[in-house]
Order: sequence, then structure tokens, then C-alpha cells
Amino acid sequence: MQRLSATLSLPWLDMVALREITPEFERMPYAECRRCQCALVSASEGIAVTVDPFDLSTRAQLESRFGPLRWQLVYREDFSAWLVIHEESLSAIDGISTKSAATGDSEFTVEDVSLLSIAADNSPIVRLVNSTIYDAMKSGASDIHLEMHPGGLQIKYRIDGVLTPITAVTGIEASEQTVSRIKVMADVDITERRVPQDGRFRLSVRGRETDFRVSIMPGLHGEDVVIRILDKRALADHFQTLRMDLLGFDEGSMLAIRRMSREPHGMLLVTGPTGSGKTTTLYAAVSEISNGQDKIVTIEDPVEYQLPGILQIPVNERKGLTFARGLRSILRHDPDKILVGEIRDPETAQIAIQSALTGHLVFTSVHANNVFDVLGRFLHMGVDPYSFVSAVNGIVAQRLLRMNCPSCSIPVEYSEDELARSGISVDATRSMVLQRGRGCRDCRGTGYKGRAAIAEILHMDDELRELIASRAPIRAVKDAAIARGTRFLRQSAIDLLGNGRTTLDEVNRVSLSA
Repeated sequence: MQRLSATLSLPWLDMVALREITPEFERMPYAECRRCQCALVSASEGIAVTVDPFDLSTRAQLESRFGPLRWQLVYREDFSAWLVIHEESLSAIDGISTKSAATGDSEFTVEDVSLLSIAADNSPIVRLVNSTIYDAMKSGASDIHLEMHPGGLQIKYRIDGVLTPITAVTGIEASEQTVSRIKVMADVDITERRVPQDGRFRLSVRGRETDFRVSIMPGLHGEDVVIRILDKRALADHFQTLRMDLLGFDEGSMLAIRRMSREPHGMLLVTGPTGSGKTTTLYAAVSEISNGQDKIVTIEDPVEYQLPGILQIPVNERKGLTFARGLRSILRHDPDKILVGEIRDPETAQIAIQSALTGHLVFTSVHANNVFDVLGRFLHMGVDPYSFVSAVNGIVAQRLLRMNCPSCSIPVEYSEDELARSGISVDATRSMVLQRGRGCRDCRGTGYKGRAAIAEILHMDDELRELIASRAPIRAVKDAAIARGTRFLRQSAIDLLGNGRTTLDEVNRVSLSA
């Protein structure tokens, strides 16, 4: 480092000197410092530290925000330790603002989980639970699974939609104590082991207040636990501004969704299984059209991402606030555009359709496998076909595919049998760039890092409306849609395969072969 410092004419700081300075987290947040591996030390004097002097892109971005900066070099290990030291003070500051306004209890504070607090705890079970939560959030996991087996407990993270084994707890006693600790945190009955239980808790992790939803299920060998991480600020921190072009759609799909989301009235339906990114797509569409001139109201279960300038209403079925009841109330609130988190029942479906027919633009989602299954789903809920086709502007079915890790991707060849089972000809692969991740530290050995969205879009026109209203066979509707340029999910997935962005295994996992 000293030689590099002399070569580049940049000052070098050792750990002793680093301890004497303090990062300005109020100007450059803690999470950004960890991500960029650099920190602002003094905005007034224009001083910053970095572990990588060759990351010119990051340096240019920061200098465009803070003006010319005098850069100083530090070891990567020293920088990480320095951030951990100041993470404690950051969490203490955040703790002042984490008092519970809902309960009105001025003494209630959210427990802080940091590397220092984990190390300082005397209980090995508490350390295990807190360190698991901390590591899961650092890894970008959406869920934590604790699965009981005869010898103990298996801990897995759901990362990019797939379960990844992380570690195991040996011994029945330690495993049961781990489950009991989570029960205490979730405020559920620790003595009840025969029926399912649901709860939730809140922690301040890595300087950010986060909600966790807990599901406890009795099984053959004990109780299994799933912890859903509801990090409402994660998208805001990662994207700053949520837009359609950040979701990974191809250009044609993105333009089609944008066009339908800018219609003056009607309904945009997004469909797909749980975890396919439906809510994020709806949020992005609503965020792009939010200009302050229209009244936009949402009703969701739960509110997953806070949208500035938009009224968001959480469903509360215990208090009688269902989707249907909330939607009726929203219509009396003079909205221009409405987002309904999910259509689950005939009553909500009918009200949403009527809202779209009376001059509102409605964004909503429904569970179905593809755009054509949505038609049957609404008809099964008793919606009049003519009203449905009159209201709907378009339907989007989507999936999320894991992308090859850019750090370890290498060319790969597939056998003729593998291609034949997937419905792909050998000739078709000659123009493809086929790649697969080997697995490295950046991707936790999986070979994948990040996900991209693919879409199947049905845009309504007069002929399609006539076919659906007359209850024509699905085959006829599909043929008409294909003639108008509708591409199936499988085709979009194979395009990503041919560009070297994903693997054949991932294509087959997410989309059905023809």
C-alpha cells in the first residue's frame, strides 16, 4: 500500500490514523460506504478515503456530488473494521428515532443488531439468531428457513428465489432453544407446539429499521420456522428512484408496459406466482406516472415499499379492512389512479372492474400461470366477460430468472439430449453465446448473481375483445395474440440463454417447454 501510495501520489492512512477521523454518514450513508468501499471524511475540506484508487467511476460520481475531493488510501481490512467501529454510533443515533409511535410508548425502542452487539452478547442462542438475521440481510436474502430434522436444525436462505443451505445446528436442545428465541421475538406462545403460529418483530439491522414476519409450523421432527424479511427501504437504497428500466425487462416488453400504464383509464393486470416480482413491477409503473397532478391511492397487504407522494393503505383484516372494503372507500376519496395489491375474491374483482369502467386507471395483480389463464380466473370469479374485456387494457405475466455471475461465467456446451428435452434444436444454439457461472466468492458458489424479469404481454384490441367476450376457445385467443406479436415466457427466457445471461437449467426451472 505504501508503494502504491507513493506511485499514485495519494496519502496512505494506517489503522491508527484512521481511528482519529470520523465518516460523515449524514452526507454519505453507511450502506453506501460499504457498497462503494469508500467514505466521505470531511465535505467542507473535501477529504475522502478509498480502498480502490483505480475505481475511477465511483470517484467521479462522488466528486460530482461533493465537489473536488482529496483522496486517501486505506487497507480494505482496516476500512471494514473502521466502519464496524462507527456502525455502533450510527445505530445509537438511529435508536433515538425508532421509538414506537403506534403504541405511544416513549420508552419502547427497536433492538439493534450489529457486529459489535452480536459479539457482546453472552447467550450463544441469541448470538446465533442475531448473526443469522444479520448475515441474511447482508446476503440479500428474502426469507430465512429453519428446518427441523432428527439431528438438529438446518438453516437456509432464499436468495434470488432459490433456497441455499447455509449452516446447521446440531443437537435437539440447541435447536429447540433457537426456535423458542424466535418465538419470544415474534411475541407468540412459546409453550404451544401443536398448531401453526404467526407473528412479527422489528430490528435495527446494519443501521436500518426492518420488519420481519414469522411463520411457525409444527412438523414430524419439531417446529419449522420461516422468517420473511420485509426490508421496505431496500429498493430505495438500491435504486434511489424505482423505474421500469431497472427491472431487467427487454426493450419491447418495457415499452409495452409503459404504454399501458399511461392509458387515461382501464386496468393493467400483472400475473405470476409468488415471488415473481409482480408488486415491484406495479410499483415501478406507478412511480413513473406519479407527477403530483393525479391522486394515486394504493391498498396493499402489506405495504412493501414506500412511494413518495402516494397514499398507501395497508390491509387489516382483523379490523375489517379487506381489499374489497378498502377499495370501496378509496373510490369515495376522489382518486385518479388506484393500485390494488392483489385480487383474491369475486367481490374485489367486481369492484376493480367497475372502477376501471368508471374512468379510473387501475393497477392490480392476480395469481395465474400465464396471460391466458387470467381470463379463466376472472370468469371463474363470476365477472361478466364483456365487462372484463371492456375494462382491461392489457395483461402482463412475468417471471424472474437468475443471471450468471459476471465474475465467474465461462463458456459451456449442452448435449443434444439436454437440448432435445428442453425443446431446443442444436442448429438454434449455433448463433447463441452459452455460458454458466462456475461459482465463486461473489455468488456464494452458486454461479448466479442477481435476477432479471421476463414478460409475456397480451395487449387488448377489438378482435381479442370480441373473441374473449364470445367465450371463444383459448386456442383461438392464443392464435390471435401470436398474430399480434405476443411472445411467450419461454421465448423470452431462451433469448436470455442465447445472450449468455442465464443457463438452460434456469430456463427450464422458470418456464415450461413447448
